[in-house]
Amino acid sequence: MRRRLPLCRVTQGVLGGDRRRVRLAVGGLAVLVVAIVVVVATDPGRRCRGVGLRGGAPADVEVGERPLGGGGLRDLFGGGQVAYCDDFADPFVLVVGGEHYAYSTSSGGTLVPVLNGSDLFGQRDRHDALAGLPAWAARDPTRVWAPSALPRGDRYVLYYTAGMPDGRQCVSVAVGDSPAGDFVDRSGGPLICPDGNWAIDPSPFVGADGRAFLLWKDGAAGGIVASELSSDGTRLLGEPEVLIVADQTWEAGVVEGPSMVGDRGRYHLFYSANDWRTEDYAVGYAVCASPLGPCAKPADHPWLAASDDAQGPGGPELFRDQAGLWMVVHAWVGGRVGYPDGARNLFVLRVIFTAHGPVAA
Repeated sequence: MRRRLPLCRVTQGVLGGDRRRVRLAVGGLAVLVVAIVVVVATDPGRRCRGVGLRGGAPADVEVGERPLGGGGLRDLFGGGQVAYCDDFADPFVLVVGGEHYAYSTSSGGTLVPVLNGSDLFGQRDRHDALAGLPAWAARDPTRVWAPSALPRGDRYVLYYTAGMPDGRQCVSVAVGDSPAGDFVDRSGGPLICPDGNWAIDPSPFVGADGRAFLLWKDGAAGGIVASELSSDGTRLLGEPEVLIVADQTWEAGVVEGPSMVGDRGRYHLFYSANDWRTEDYAVGYAVCASPLGPCAKPADHPWLAASDDAQGPGGPELFRDQAGLWMVVHAWVGGRVGYPDGARNLFVLRVIFTAHGPVAA
């Protein structure tokens, strides 16, 4: 409840009862408040200042035992780890010739937003990487999700999720001459579309022997699966193998958003779990014997979860550059969880492998 009477009494005492000056003072205060609100609303970086994620603990370290993470490539926005303070969900980063190309789920009317530059934290060149949707897809940009890219020879293959007219989400593939686009999808139908079910969140992985694989969340299989790719990256070879399913309490029946990285002969599968619209969305990992499994989860809790000022981290993807191994994720900030009030901002974490497992360092 607003207390107007005490404000009027104080103002009247200060201004000697001059009502006109009271109105001017109150009016000036209102203008000041509006100006502050406008500045905050038009400065999206303000909400990201000082924001960081905590977690990234190996399997034998209890959650909350010690803060892991922090830092980042640069102390942007007051020392946080936010690389892009705007909606940039399900991020994927490809590094080509020292340039970083970051792709995300559709936003702002753009099918596949891409940011590119020599410094992931400094770039702001955002444009659409996908030339258009194929004829079979639903004409709805908001149903274009979780893109990823794979170099194949002198061309680049873009994997992404598109909507079907019957309401399902399925994986398609587009090809381009540059990682910046335009990628063109000339397919006559989806690359992956289980009968009566969904396929989402495609993510490529290249093994030490040069063979490429595609991982995705498969509704028919009830979890995350993988299949080897053809040499040009546009076809699957063989039936998909199930890597993990949602079998832990914290996952709340959902595992999705896979990304794989190799380390000393083992393969680490990072993934998202729980409800993406809530602060309980988090990142877990499994250890696999090969890109096609079998895989086992070494912990019964998230590897990366919410902090005090960044909630619901998810959509993990790993990439390497000259500085080492990094992970990008998205997260809500400032307690604004869910649309339309919140945005899934782009975070970057340094990842190292220890004797106990991966750590966000």
